[in-house]
Amino acid sequence: MAQHARIKLASTEIDKINQICDDIRGIAEKTGVVVKGPIPLPTKKLKVTSRKSPSGEGKATWERYEMRIHKRLIDLAADERTLRLVMRVAITEGLNIEIEMIEK
Repeated sequence: MAQHARIKLASTEIDKINQICDDIRGIAEKTGVVVKGPIPLPTKKLKVTSRKSPSGEGKATWERYEMRIHKRLIDLAADERTLRLVMRVAITEGLNIEIEMIEK
């Protein structure tokens, strides 16, 4: 069975994810490796609702905060040269990347 690398990306800023996805896709095209993705995964929305007045007196007004976590998935054929180039991609702060090897 052939090995593949599965790359999972997660960040609160979609521009950072799209930039890294473009970089990885460019590396795969240069080396001639089969690439599947980036596949957008469901966006996780973390919501917090809090009361504006600290004492509880006055109007019942609320503030709503939301943080979105965007995720992408990329599958690459496991070529050693390609994986080394992917490992050298500059990852910005606030971006979570996970690379795992899978059998297909």
